[in-house]
Amino acid sequence: MDDQRFVDGRPDVLVFQTEPLSEEVTVTGDVLVNFFASTTGSDADWIVKLIDVYPDVEPSDPPMGGFELMIGGEVLRGRFRDGYDKPKALAPGVVTPFQLDLLAHNHRFRKGHRIMVQLQSTWFPVIDRNPQTYVPNIFEAKESDFQKATHTVMRSKQFPSHVLLPVTAR
Repeated sequence: MDDQRFVDGRPDVLVFQTEPLSEEVTVTGDVLVNFFASTTGSDADWIVKLIDVYPDVEPSDPPMGGFELMIGGEVLRGRFRDGYDKPKALAPGVVTPFQLDLLAHNHRFRKGHRIMVQLQSTWFPVIDRNPQTYVPNIFEAKESDFQKATHTVMRSKQFPSHVLLPVTAR
């Protein structure tokens, strides 16, 4: 429930957001995130957050001006992209499809608010650090297993990363 503005501007966070909404938008059901990405490592974490961004000025509740309310957030460890029973390394430099389910939500984005999606590769200390290299058991990773990696998220006709929002009719 913390204000997510502390993440804005970080070089390791990709942010997408709408213009201020001209009317209310109600999301009811599973929010699915489909994206294509590559990494220079052999494992990676992907964290996706759906956020309700309040207008910069909120006359009815001034402290909420600009507040970024996390509606949902989930983590996908790259090694488990095909299921928890099938861990496998990522191929460095290869564009890989990922799907992350932000689970079911029932939220109304009010007129004037924005819908934001943040994609990042760490959520420490909420989630354990990923060494960015595939090791059989991340909890037994040695300091030498921890490597710097560069992650690239694709968005093109060939690699159409997108979010599926189940919007209900008024």
